[in-house]
Amino acid sequence: MKILVIGSGGREHALIWKLSQSSEVDKIYCAPGSAGIAEFAELVTIAPHQIEELAGFAAEQKIDLTVVGPELPLTLGISDLFESRGLKIFGPNRDAAQLEGSKAFAKKIMTENSIPTAAAGIFSDAPSARRYLDQNPAPYVVKADGLAAGKGVLICANREEAQSAIDEIVVKKAFGQAGEKVVIEEFLEGEEASFMVLTDGDTVLTLPSSQDHKRVFDHDQGPNTGGMGAYSPAPIVTQIIEDRVLCEVVTPLMTGLKRKGIVYRGVIYVGLMITKTGPKVLEFNARFGDPECQVIMMRLRTDLVPLLQATVEGTLRTVRPEWYPDPAVCVVLSARGYPGSYETGTEIRGLENLKDWPTGFVFHAGTSKQGGRWRTSGGRVLGVTARGRDLAKAVQEVYRGVNAISWDGMHYRRDIARRAL
Repeated sequence: MKILVIGSGGREHALIWKLSQSSEVDKIYCAPGSAGIAEFAELVTIAPHQIEELAGFAAEQKIDLTVVGPELPLTLGISDLFESRGLKIFGPNRDAAQLEGSKAFAKKIMTENSIPTAAAGIFSDAPSARRYLDQNPAPYVVKADGLAAGKGVLICANREEAQSAIDEIVVKKAFGQAGEKVVIEEFLEGEEASFMVLTDGDTVLTLPSSQDHKRVFDHDQGPNTGGMGAYSPAPIVTQIIEDRVLCEVVTPLMTGLKRKGIVYRGVIYVGLMITKTGPKVLEFNARFGDPECQVIMMRLRTDLVPLLQATVEGTLRTVRPEWYPDPAVCVVLSARGYPGSYETGTEIRGLENLKDWPTGFVFHAGTSKQGGRWRTSGGRVLGVTARGRDLAKAVQEVYRGVNAISWDGMHYRRDIARRAL
């Protein structure tokens, strides 16, 4: 079969790496892809937001299955477009993708269905948002309503910081149209975890738990990023917690969506805070997390293709994936300055040392290849990922891989998964 993967980051590299191992796959295309992805797929120069062109390409090449990596094309309605033309696509439709595309929509559906989450106010103007601060104690979490590449969430210790965040989002439009509305939430204390499920609209299949590290510096310091590392499984997600999330979050969410006439097919990513009173939802995403996808794919023992096909075709109840018991850890290597303005074009050294790494793989997120040399081309550059017989061994192995790579200005966190140890 022919598969088209949309996207160009580490998540898409991980999906393609796993898809390339399937005996069912004859050819993989990736739009737009990257130099790292080109090892496994033929690159197509169509951007993820060009959904008409992508549909045309899929029809012309007789693509059997398209897999959407990033959130933007989902919120633009790529799945609706493909389905209207008889093309199979993995990813929720436009209405369902509002779960990620609008934090206000997600908060509304949680409130309507009694899903545990932080108390919040939603505002479209700065004065109303500031008045809400007067009525509620600090600290606050201030969020741009729309898509902001994982950076539109600001943790504010006091009223002054929250006012500044409101001005950045609503007045100065630091996140563009994503700041048409602002969501102000109470600050939840606890430990974060990522909980992903596949669903075909009826059946729900739980994926292994994981934990992301969003802050740029060790000990969860500094600004939020798209993700600086992840590990799976996350010990904080016990069987009791998993059962509660399915019962208190996923089931009422599916019921609430159906009540609105929305059938959700694809990945539901639940960003959780495990508080003293139990799990509460921080956010929903309508696609695989990044870098959580990297560790999940590293742990998947069986073929990925049947999982994706069953999700699309409504037969998820018939598949039973197998997972390696070994934990996996991903450490993201970023460019100097990320998540702010960062340098590009710096030569990367040492990747050849990990070419035949038996227990790990280096997923490319922001690289280019010029004259046979690898160079940085993004903020998050590489996702070094490895398995080990236990979490301590996986951490040891992944940092052995990290230490084989270098470039001027390379930054990474040195405490990925340490909390679980």
